[in-house]
Order: sequence, then C-alpha cells, then structure tokens
Amino acid sequence: MGTVLKVGYVPLVDAAPLVIAAEMQFARDEGLTLELRRQPSWSAVRDLLSVGYLDLAHMLSPMPIAMSLGLAGVRVPVDALMVLSVNGNAIGTSNALADRMRDAGWGGQFQTPVETGRSLIDASQRLPRIGVPFPFSMHAELVHYWLENLGFAAPSLKIIPPPLMAEAIAADEIDAFCVGEPWGSIAVEDRVGELILPGSAIWGFAPEKVLGARRDWIEANPTAAAALMRAVSRAAQWLDAPENRTIAAEVLARSEFLDVSDHVIDRSLAGRLVPHSRSFPVAVPNFQRFHIGAANFPWRSQGEWIAMQLAKRYNQDSALARKVGKACFRADLYRKNLAGTGLDMPGASEKLEGALHERTSVASEYGRVILEPDAFFDGKTYDPA
Repeated sequence: MGTVLKVGYVPLVDAAPLVIAAEMQFARDEGLTLELRRQPSWSAVRDLLSVGYLDLAHMLSPMPIAMSLGLAGVRVPVDALMVLSVNGNAIGTSNALADRMRDAGWGGQFQTPVETGRSLIDASQRLPRIGVPFPFSMHAELVHYWLENLGFAAPSLKIIPPPLMAEAIAADEIDAFCVGEPWGSIAVEDRVGELILPGSAIWGFAPEKVLGARRDWIEANPTAAAALMRAVSRAAQWLDAPENRTIAAEVLARSEFLDVSDHVIDRSLAGRLVPHSRSFPVAVPNFQRFHIGAANFPWRSQGEWIAMQLAKRYNQDSALARKVGKACFRADLYRKNLAGTGLDMPGASEKLEGALHERTSVASEYGRVILEPDAFFDGKTYDPA
C-alpha cells in the first residue's frame, strides 16, 4: 500500500494534477497511496489542514501566505511546495447585468479588460456584489487589481463556494462572480449567467492553485513530500499533452470528483470557453496551464506579489509580509525534490512579474525553459528587487 497521504481538494478542474496523480498511478509509482478528500469549501480545507486531518491540500495560491500571516482565522506556517495550475478563472455576470452592459455600449468582446471593467461598473445599478470563493484567493486579487487599477472603488466581495456560484447568481445574491472552472461554465449551461472576461486577461500567467502543507509536516515528512511532488509533476506534464485531454475530462467528470459533464470540463482543458448560451466557443490562449511555461515552479516573486497585495488591503507590515510571502513559495524544495527527474528549471527563483508580452526563453540547466506571456492588463510590472 505504501505511504498513505490524506490530501484535500475542492471540486474544480484545477484539482486535476492530484486526481490524475492518483488515478493514473503516478503516485503509486512513487510508493504512495493518495486518499483524496473532497471538501465543500476553502474554509474547510484551511481548518482541516490546520488541525492535521489533512496532510496536504489543493489550495488557493494566497492561502499559505494568509495562514502564515494569521489572516485566515488561524496562524499556522503553511508552504506552497509547487504550483498546481496557472490561470483557469472566469469572470461572469447575471444575464440581466450583461444585457445592461450591452445596452450601454459594451461590444461583448471576451478579452477586453478595460472596456469590460468600465462597462460593468457603468451598467451596475449599485456597487456590484461580486462572488469569489474565498477572501484569500487569486479570484479576489484579480478582481481588486482589475477594478481598482481602472479607478473604481474596492469591490464588494461575497464569499460563495465554487459549486454554489451558479445558484447564487440565479437567486440574485450576487451580480457577478470570479470563479474557477467548471463553475463559471455551469452558470452558462444553466442559462443564469454569462462569462465576460477570463482571469488571464487581467494577469497573463497567474499562479492559481498550489500544493500546500503545514511547514512542520513538511519538515517531519521530507521523503513523502518529495515523492508526492514527483508524482504531481508527472501528472501535470501528462495533463498539458493535448492527446490526454479526453481521458482527463472523463476522469474528472466522475461522480466522486467534479460530477459534471465531461464536455464542460473539456472546454477548460482546451481553453475554448462558451461565454453565453447563444455563442460559439472562444479560444483563450493559456486559459489554464498545468505544466507548460514552468507553470509548476513556485516563483518567490509571485509569493511576494501576493503578500504585498494582502499587506496593503489588511494593514500588515509590508517588510514582514514580503519576507513571509517569499518564504512560503518553496523554490528551494522544488529544486531539491525534483532534481534528477529530467525536469528543466529556471536558473533564477525570482523574476520581474508582468514583464513578458510574448513567449521568452530564459536561462535554465538544459536550455529548454520558455516562459509564457505574463503581462498585467494595465502594463505595470512588479520588481522584487
């Protein structure tokens, strides 16, 4: 049976690296048995990881930093061992709000963050209530960064578990949402909402989910942590191979995982979203990545960027937040535990965030690392130096 690991996840397409590591036997090859424990919300993941019911978890990228800073209701040092997925979020609205946006002149283009953001605010009859899955999430960071850098007031965020987002917009509890797939597309399938913008239009290559664990667990279980990282790395590479997409969608669709149509899941994996019930699929470059572009690498500069956003919003000491954010994204363990697997890694552990507007080769051990465009929509960059 090997070492048994209790791993929590929320039913989202970006839990795929963990599901595939278990179902395609990559974990077994490393001497592991994964007990995948589906959770109803991110607060459940936080609480169960904190008390040791879970060994590791599929986590929102800001969660380890927030927990380490004591912002998430508990102060527990938690680290991101690796990034599980990049991008994968979609912003949507109720049908009524999308219609008002069109009536006010919005052209309906799916990847125009400036026009769409201004139209959203102008067409709203109040400060829009925007559903996000957790306060400490890339969803919240994207929405804040998007609207505030367009000059609007801080958005009114309401916390809704991802599987309930379509129900919330149908019940008029929220006007808009930012959520990971398949739950944005489920709102379209149920004809209660419309997708207006992919998250990647705000930040081109944003770390979405991470493999997180308490720091004391990592220190006590270094062999198991390394074995799981190797298994997940293989799963991530498998997922980004186009020929595996159909099998991946069928596995994720099963009742014990996402329990939704494999056709809806396939849209996310293919990066072809259907914005509304009357539209054809729209291709979104890099809508969701699991491995391509060094997607799994836990850049310390990304941990720092997240920490600085949290510090600004929650009145934290910026020097402490910067230190904690960098320390939580464990580039050191990624390099150590995946050494010898043939995986090429960037030569640096930090970079200028938001500077790439096209695919770019960077220094690496084997010379094969090509980073994907990572620009912020407003042209700004974040320099960790």
